[in-house]
Amino acid sequence: MRIHKECFHCGKALTGRTDKKFCDTHCKSAYQYKIEKERPERFYNKVDNQLKLNRKILKEYNKGGKVTIRTSVLLELGFDPNFFTHYWKNQKGEAYLFAYEYGFLKKNERGKEKYVLVTWQDYMTKNLNNTNKGQ
Repeated sequence: MRIHKECFHCGKALTGRTDKKFCDTHCKSAYQYKIEKERPERFYNKVDNQLKLNRKILKEYNKGGKVTIRTSVLLELGFDPNFFTHYWKNQKGEAYLFAYEYGFLKKNERGKEKYVLVTWQDYMTKNLNNTNKGQ
């Protein structure tokens, strides 16, 4: 007995087994990919993706080792300062937040919000170890 149903993915008429849902393996795979893509991302993936995007943006705008840029420029590209891997405090007590080896410090200069962008330096590791003691 042949049952006529439609493929879940492409809508073509199906013939054959009564429990058949797809016309071929391509449609089955494409349908499952589409369903998986529509599911909400796991928290880990969201964090990982944002950290990677932050690093990419910071790397792109910090070609010289230390740069100052308006916050709006980075935010428009999808930069999110709430996602960082670690921090480092300078001698003034200012905390630079880092996305891997690229750091940023929020500053307000003449009423404009800016980020000072830096790259991780060897001396920061020594200071990082000292600032973390006793915390």
